[in-house]
Amino acid sequence: MPLAILALAVSAFGIGTTEFVMMGLLPNVADDLGTSVPTAGYLVSAYALGVVLGAPLLTALGSRVPRKRMLLLLMALFTLGNAASAVAPDYSTLLVGRFLAGLPHGAFFGVGAVVAARMVSEDRRARAVAAMFLGLTIANIVGVPAATALGQSLGWRATFLVVSVIGLIALGSLALLIPRLPTDEHVGVAQEFRALREPQVLLGLLTAVFGFAGIFAVYSYLASMMTEVTGYADSSVTWLLALFGVGMTLGTLAAGPLTDRALRPTLYFSLGALAVVLFGFHYAAESKVAAPIGVVVLGAVGFLTTTPIQMLVMNKARQAPTLASASNHSAFNLANAGGAWLGGVAISVGWGWTSPALVGAVLAAAGLGIAVTAGVLDRRTPHAASPVVTGSGPQLQKAEGDGELTVADTV
Repeated sequence: MPLAILALAVSAFGIGTTEFVMMGLLPNVADDLGTSVPTAGYLVSAYALGVVLGAPLLTALGSRVPRKRMLLLLMALFTLGNAASAVAPDYSTLLVGRFLAGLPHGAFFGVGAVVAARMVSEDRRARAVAAMFLGLTIANIVGVPAATALGQSLGWRATFLVVSVIGLIALGSLALLIPRLPTDEHVGVAQEFRALREPQVLLGLLTAVFGFAGIFAVYSYLASMMTEVTGYADSSVTWLLALFGVGMTLGTLAAGPLTDRALRPTLYFSLGALAVVLFGFHYAAESKVAAPIGVVVLGAVGFLTTTPIQMLVMNKARQAPTLASASNHSAFNLANAGGAWLGGVAISVGWGWTSPALVGAVLAAAGLGIAVTAGVLDRRTPHAASPVVTGSGPQLQKAEGDGELTVADTV
């Protein structure tokens, strides 16, 4: 892997830390700014709203900007948003800071995924994208627990100050390590949006919304499940969440080579496994032995889905992949919000603390149904033949976007 991907992973580490750390700091922020915890919870929503709006907007505005410069601009905006959060004098200013920090999130991962894929050979593209996402998963093992502990001991402002420093380090890494890549002069905003309207791209984004919503239906209430049902003490929640991060990392590590080998089968397997694991977690959460194992497995199968979905939408928007790639992260954040809401509804109507796992299983199964439908439709759609080396007789070549071998006749 090129060393440049390390710069993308460092950036992803900072983004992942600031995205998830707010959940653990809500009581501290609410107490310091004189508001309630539910009101402080809107700070999580402000970040997610920034991601959903910023991904298509900033990507479209930067469609003609060289990709290295675009990455630097996005990371600078991320750093500015976190610095503004660190010095926010009141709740309203902090709300704006969180929104600003979220704006570049989806666009950065969208552009970064395209850059990572183009720095390696065709058969290693998914591994390169997965390597970038490792920064996000490692943030959940190291960054979020450390930043939460720092915020609880020195104040929540110290957390965002440290994340701002990570942003500066990421800026330096990007400037030094990312090569200058040629701009796609022929790709404009109109072409990016046309690619986004491709049926296979839309079905891929819909798969992300439903499949990933299954994960967040549980993750949003994981701490409450572990304390209210499993019987763990509040002090154990941090390491249980770190176990989820371990699972995320294992799933991401496996996703790269599996996706390079067979994209759609990896996607089908991961979504099917996710539905089964979520259903089983409804019962595993009652055991202090089974629950931690279930947390790791849930993180692993959940994040096994991310790379194949990312590569699918990029491949199906091959002529203008950046906006589709960024929009995938808008889809993930819609899944975050929708999964958390549906899980909360299940708890509110009296189905119990573990009922979000059953809701998540249904959502994951729906995502699998959409993915399989997309695969069937894709096979029925004629594709233009890819260039094949000269010769005679049938030869094996990769079908565009699926990572599967098909027989192509040469002339």
